[in-house]
Formats: sequence, C-alpha cells, structure tokens
Amino acid sequence: MRASLKGKYDNDKSTGAATVAFITGDVKLRASVTDATVVNGPSLNGLSLAVEKPGFFIVDYNVPRKDFRFQFMNAVKVVDKPLNLTYIHSRGDNRTILDGTLVIDSENKISANYMIGTENCKLKYTYVHRGLTTFEPCYDLAKNSWDFAVSRKVYGDDVFKATYQTSSKNLGLEWLTNSKLNGSFKFSASVNLAEESRMPKLSAESTWNFEM
Repeated sequence: MRASLKGKYDNDKSTGAATVAFITGDVKLRASVTDATVVNGPSLNGLSLAVEKPGFFIVDYNVPRKDFRFQFMNAVKVVDKPLNLTYIHSRGDNRTILDGTLVIDSENKISANYMIGTENCKLKYTYVHRGLTTFEPCYDLAKNSWDFAVSRKVYGDDVFKATYQTSSKNLGLEWLTNSKLNGSFKFSASVNLAEESRMPKLSAESTWNFEM
C-alpha cells in the first residue's frame, strides 16, 4: 500500500490532500481526500475513488458530485512510429477530449488535444536537446495564439521551467525538485504582464510519499 500527502500554499490560501493506493495484480485502487473532507467535521466533500490499470484505463468517481470520469489509453504504430492515444470523458459536464502524441524519436514528438464539439484544439511540438533542455511551442486554434515553454534539468533531477502565454500575456516560472527520501517540492511564480500592478502570484507545493 502506498500513501501520499500534499500541501499547497498560495498568496491567499493553503490547501491539503491525501491519497492512499492499493495495488492488486496489475490494477491500482485509489482513494483521495482534501482538506474539505475534514474541515468543519468529517464529510464526503473532496472525496474521490479511482480504479486504474496503468497504460490502459482510469475510472474516477467524485463522491459528492456523483460524477464519473473515464480515461482510456492505447498505442498504435504509424509508419513504425508509436502514436499514443487517450480518450477522456467526463459524464457530469458531458465533455469528451481526444489526445494524441506521435513520438518521432527520443528528441522529437508532436501532440494534439481536441475537445469534441468545440473549437478547443491545441497542437504542440516538443524537442528535447541533449536530454537536458526541452522546448515546447504550442498553438491554440480557438484563441489563434501561441504558448511557449522551456524547461531544463539542473542539479540532477531538478527542473527549472519558464512559460509564456501570448493570449493572456502571462509569464510563469517554476522550480521542481524531486527526492526519493523527501518527496517533491515545487515553487512557482507567475505575473500577468497586461496588468498595471503586475503583482506576482506565488505558490509552493510539497508532496511526501510513503510505503505502508
């Protein structure tokens, strides 16, 4: 059995979450709660249950909303290149998303994300330079705009990432560090360059993993 605890602090609030997972054969059973489950007395708020077979499917059930979310994964070959496909359907808001990633080689891949019945479609190209630096330009067809992301591995498994959304003029910076002993820690800051105040939004998130 595995368990994880997550804490997050933003400029104006802090939140917490906990997850417990049981592995039976090749299927994982997972239960998650948030601070809303225990604040003001035990309740079903923030409680979700999931069944997962890694690489094949995930079924999530949001208990208070009585809402299912289905996710199915598959992989096929296109000109001897792997094409990873994901189908996601949320029953509550009746949304269906198709996601596909064509892996050209270890350094290059192309992906597309489309919400059925809408104009929401994004196309992204990913290039990994020498296994350290990743460039990800993304075109949003609905907004007719570009998003850009650059990340680089530093100090082993730590990752520094910068993002920029041209439609909202939002600039973001993120630092992610991973440790087998202490879990992971992420610090992020973002600022909207279109606002006069340009007050940065800060966020810190820690995750601890346990074997029980």
